[in-house]
Amino acid sequence: MYDLQTIEAIKRLKYKYMRCLDQKRWDEMAECFVEDATSAYSGGKYSFEGRAAILAFFKESMDSPKVLSSHRVHHPEIEITSETTATGQWGLEDVFINEEMGVTVRGAAYYKDEYVKVGDTWKIKHTGYERAYEEMESRNDMSWLTITQRFGQAD
Repeated sequence: MYDLQTIEAIKRLKYKYMRCLDQKRWDEMAECFVEDATSAYSGGKYSFEGRAAILAFFKESMDSPKVLSSHRVHHPEIEITSETTATGQWGLEDVFINEEMGVTVRGAAYYKDEYVKVGDTWKIKHTGYERAYEEMESRNDMSWLTITQRFGQAD
């Protein structure tokens, strides 16, 4: 039988990871990973070894007020593999807006994660996804489209 408290703790970890990503809370996001974590986003197109490298990627690609995102995960399939390890698969729907580049990217993907328990806390050991689809749209073709609010401020 699955330990429902463990499953809930892993769900909360993944939700925190997504919230920190969208809110650009890099220090808080660091708490989600073990130091030697790995990632493979977009089927491995963006792969990193180590928590510092993963966070550097996000900071470089997203740490601008002109970059907005919304990542939603759902349909978790979490398997506890031992008292200190687990795996998970998640559906992802995301929107990424880069106003400087004039693009909106939307897509769906499936995450495959590995988790490890450190002390009493679950952490991400590996995370990554493969896209089901991704589409890109030019915001330059929609001069009427305006961002009217941003996290933490209003225009």
